Amino acid sequence: MKAMIDPNLLDILVCPVSKAPLILDEKASELKCKASGLAYPIRDGIPVMLEEEARTMSNEELKGL
Repeated sequence: MKAMIDPNLLDILVCPVSKAPLILDEKASELKCKASGLAYPIRDGIPVMLEEEARTMSNEELKGL
C-alpha cells in the first residue's frame, strides 16, 4: 500500500524527538528520521507522530538514508 502524503505537509513535518526533517519511505509506509533513528508509521494516509508508536531503525537502515 502506498503512503500518500501531501507534499506540503511533508515540508512542515519534523521528528518530534530531534526536530530534524523526515524522509518519506512510501514502500514501508513510514516517515524516517536519520537524526533520531526513528521510523514513524503512516496509517490510512495519516502520519502517527508519537515517539511511543515509532520503531527504532537498524544501523543498516540508517546507513541507507
